[in-house]
Amino acid sequence: FNVSVAIDGEEAWQKIGEQHFDVIVSDVEMPKLNGLELVKLIKGTERTQHIPVILLTSLGRPEHQEAGLKAGADAYLVKSQFDQGELLRMIRAVV
Repeated sequence: FNVSVAIDGEEAWQKIGEQHFDVIVSDVEMPKLNGLELVKLIKGTERTQHIPVILLTSLGRPEHQEAGLKAGADAYLVKSQFDQGELLRMIRAVV
């Protein structure tokens, strides 16, 4: 995989406008533009709405997961249950 890293949601959105991405993995808790806002921008923009988004976050309560999926995320993974193999399976499933 080729990986591009952004320090916050605002930088991520800028990079999404400048580069092609097959999938986006994002945290929910980020400065400037949080992950839910980023997902809404991605899914609400015709040019980027097709890009799968996986949220990987420490927020594990059911209402957090529901908010992530309602925002448009294609998958929601909790860091406390993180398994690298699961992330790779999820990426393959959405790409």
